[in-house]
Amino acid sequence: MKHHIIAAAAATAFGLAASAAVAQDKVRVGLIQTLSGPAATLGQQARDGFNLAVKELGGKLGGKDAEVIVADDELKPDVAVTKVRGLVERDKVDFVVGPIFSNVLLAIHKPVIDSGTILISANAGPSSFAGKECHPNFFVTSYQNDQVHEVLGKVAQNRGYKRVYLLAPNYQAGRDSMAGFKRHFKGEIVEESYVPLNTLDFQSELAKIAAAQPDAIFTFMPGGMGVNLVRQYDQAGLKQRIPFLSAFTVDESTLPAQKDAAVGMLGGMTWAPNMDNPANKKFVEAFEKEYGYVPGSYAQQAYDTAKLIDSAVRTVGGNLSDKAKLRDAIKKADFQSVRGDFKFNVNNYPIQDFYLVKVAKRPDGKFQTEIVEKVFDDYGDVYAKDCKPAS
Repeated sequence: MKHHIIAAAAATAFGLAASAAVAQDKVRVGLIQTLSGPAATLGQQARDGFNLAVKELGGKLGGKDAEVIVADDELKPDVAVTKVRGLVERDKVDFVVGPIFSNVLLAIHKPVIDSGTILISANAGPSSFAGKECHPNFFVTSYQNDQVHEVLGKVAQNRGYKRVYLLAPNYQAGRDSMAGFKRHFKGEIVEESYVPLNTLDFQSELAKIAAAQPDAIFTFMPGGMGVNLVRQYDQAGLKQRIPFLSAFTVDESTLPAQKDAAVGMLGGMTWAPNMDNPANKKFVEAFEKEYGYVPGSYAQQAYDTAKLIDSAVRTVGGNLSDKAKLRDAIKKADFQSVRGDFKFNVNNYPIQDFYLVKVAKRPDGKFQTEIVEKVFDDYGDVYAKDCKPAS
């Protein structure tokens, strides 16, 4: 009888070991994005960019089979927390990638980090975790929120604008956008106006802008907010009178709906579809062939994130249990970013180049942003100095 018990126990132990080995043979990624509501196109871009990279890698990451589990945060922080808990507790993911919006990131950061899972933000880059609250298990592959907006503040200053009207949604990324713009613009702020997140009617704000007659407007309005603002701005006859500077307001996620109303408007970004390097040309061509639309920064950053994970898993020989070695491998950023220069700062936010971009209509009738000039070279964020990396 004892022999049977011992044999059964041994078989059970062997079964558990085999099960663990099977689990170890697969890389699980929880991809949390906004995939419903007015901002769904942003999450769609990120999902498609990540999946394209995995497809190009033969369905593998670092040579191991990849399982990508997609969750919709619905742009609701409480929903996002429930979804990420499912990803880390039930699905046992090795990485959580996402989200689009900073208010969602602020909500999911603690539960993901507390679980010991590595969190990689492929878009949201709030100041909150760039300084004293930096964490070795948290990485950003996009930018620190302020930086993209700093591009427009620098451009406004360089172009001699004296009076600028600022407009943004009232949440963390909106406040970061204002801080970023004002870091380099030294002229008069005519008004600093905040509207509720997901505002779609801007008539009252446009009336204020028309009355104030600033030298330019600077705004940050992602997704459906940006679509409506640009259309209404053009319809109000302001486009030809008051220069429109923005970030994430006119980009590849919004241009299919904005169309000609956005042509000529300026933005700031780390990348554009027409960036002239072999890796980017390959990415843009493959993305358009696969999905039938022009990729934006959300897709590009998620694509880079998958390539980053691939490089890290390969570096550690597929051993994801040693978190310290895995973090070090991620930190090396040993992959070819389609944006060109890319490395991590001490706070795990990128050091990279930033550009002024302009909306153009392509010969095939599609719309995209295109590089106008480089504004910052190998640029790190101002909060990194306050990050004290764990020893």
